[in-house]
Amino acid sequence: MAINRYKVEAYNVTVKLQADPRSTVNTVTAYGAGHVDVNGQRLTRSLLLMPDRLDENWGPDDFAALTAWHVTSLIEISCDVLLLGTGNRQHFPAPVLLCPLIEAGRSIEVMDTPAACRTYNILVAEGRMVAAALIIE
Repeated sequence: MAINRYKVEAYNVTVKLQADPRSTVNTVTAYGAGHVDVNGQRLTRSLLLMPDRLDENWGPDDFAALTAWHVTSLIEISCDVLLLGTGNRQHFPAPVLLCPLIEAGRSIEVMDTPAACRTYNILVAEGRMVAAALIIE
């Protein structure tokens, strides 16, 4: 995937990313308030995104609703990098929520959802196996 350009509209930021049309992997093609577009499809609920898989039923409605079940469901995912997009702002989950990941020897990169979308696309473009759990608010 190649990112050719981006567009930012004033205040209510919407970012549109241009993917390589020959690509067969899932990429974030846009994101903004209340949505993330994957391969041109607008999604308005929290999701789990991987190059070869999209789970539209993964996540909580907002960061405050993040539970141990959501985090524990990420343990079995086979990936090099695991990203957690925490919504419009970066929030750090309570340590008790991250304990199952730590005990399983997994690390997780926590950032706001827009940053997770950009990071996901960069890692996919590098050919890395990445998973992004994105909370959409």
